[in-house]
Amino acid sequence: MYDFHHLPHMKVQTTSKKALWTTLLLTTFFTIVEIVGGIFSNSLALLSDSAHMASDVIALGLSMIAIYLASRPPNKKFTFGYLRFEIIASFLNGLALVIIAIWIFIEGIRRFIHPETIQFSFMLTIATIGFIVNLVLTIVLSRSMKEEENLNVKSALWHFIGDLLSSIGVIISAILIYFTGLYIFDPLISMVIGGIIFIGGAKIVRESYFILMDAVPHEFDIERIRADILSIEGVEDVHELHIWSISTDHYSLTAHVLIHEHIQPFCIILAINEMLKERYNLSHVTVQVEHPSIHQHGEYGKKFLERKKKIGISGKEGYKNVTHME
Repeated sequence: MYDFHHLPHMKVQTTSKKALWTTLLLTTFFTIVEIVGGIFSNSLALLSDSAHMASDVIALGLSMIAIYLASRPPNKKFTFGYLRFEIIASFLNGLALVIIAIWIFIEGIRRFIHPETIQFSFMLTIATIGFIVNLVLTIVLSRSMKEEENLNVKSALWHFIGDLLSSIGVIISAILIYFTGLYIFDPLISMVIGGIIFIGGAKIVRESYFILMDAVPHEFDIERIRADILSIEGVEDVHELHIWSISTDHYSLTAHVLIHEHIQPFCIILAINEMLKERYNLSHVTVQVEHPSIHQHGEYGKKFLERKKKIGISGKEGYKNVTHME
């Protein structure tokens, strides 16, 4: 047994699990229908939508694995648990969207150069069914997102928003081809759909990338947090300050603080923890208290002691005169 009392490092997301199971079953069925429909109708718009739907099946499968792994507790090997797999799955899902969008663009250009005939009535029938299915699944995932924040569900939702737009695009394409006889509308609308899919995929990739790179979450201003820690009595310097996401809504912070040697360090740690909890809702916090005359800090520590000596700190009056050194 391991004591991770500050942060559970695991998620049990019942709503997300039910939503993803529902969408996975319906998507698998309709993907098969749409692939067959795309081949028989020879519609790029329909084939691009079926390719997108096929990626949805893979994406949903990864999302389901991530949710099940996230519910497992941490152990001596994975001390942060398995939450990070949620982000890995989201990154792969977003990357799949980007690759599909690029394929749609390439195929669209090819069909601009070499137009192909299309069975528009068959194409319209499949697209209409697809619109209904994708609308239902988009609503299911949207409701799930309102109840439980999950980047996996968010990436799946973007897949189905893209599918919904694809279905609308295919319907419009079929109608335009019927009234004008111009087959160029099929690749044209496909490329518009591809652009929308690319934007959604790029957003998911970007968000996942920042988490995987342990970047400071956009919810936090690291310099403001630094200033708030410095404002606590006894804290003379803050360095090695790190804030990162383990997964969505699971944040960690670590910091080294140089403190006045006459202040009880436990009091400073308690004050920092309470401040971070109240102002930023950060509970997984590790604070290391130090003093450069005891702990080796190289040039950084020498400059700090020189600055402290120059200012002439004596007792409590001088705490706030030593500020963070860039």
